[in-house]
Amino acid sequence: MRLKIIAFGQRLPDWMAAGVDDYLRRLPREYRVEVIELKPEARDRGKTVAQMLAAEAARVEDACAGGAFLKVALDERGRPWETRQLAQKLAQWRDEARDVAFILGSADGLDAALKTSAEARWSLSALTLPHGLARVVLAEQLYRAISLNAGHPYHRE
Repeated sequence: MRLKIIAFGQRLPDWMAAGVDDYLRRLPREYRVEVIELKPEARDRGKTVAQMLAAEAARVEDACAGGAFLKVALDERGRPWETRQLAQKLAQWRDEARDVAFILGSADGLDAALKTSAEARWSLSALTLPHGLARVVLAEQLYRAISLNAGHPYHRE
């Protein structure tokens, strides 16, 4: 199964990059994860926010090319998933031979059309998280959910 983490923003602080790398390195080999960092649209070119988000959405679509990726938009207004729900979704997508792209927006979020076209909208937290920390949380939750599906014990049981 191929997973993509498509995130706007570059040059994470070292501790955040190390956290993402640590969790993704722990995943079994059958889960191939690619992190794609996209440069946010310049905020000083006289474009409206909607125009900037539309341009960013086009770059997300380009990053999803080369495969029929199921898109999961990480959105503060999305549905909160428990770890078990994420594990179930990953198992279902794996069984359906679906590849998945998790999309983290820029400072202004994600384009409305992109959120609408995504197969799922997931809220990592009701809290406001810095984008780099959201990446760490996403990587950790992918690791935890995949570990659950592999039969590793869950700390709550």
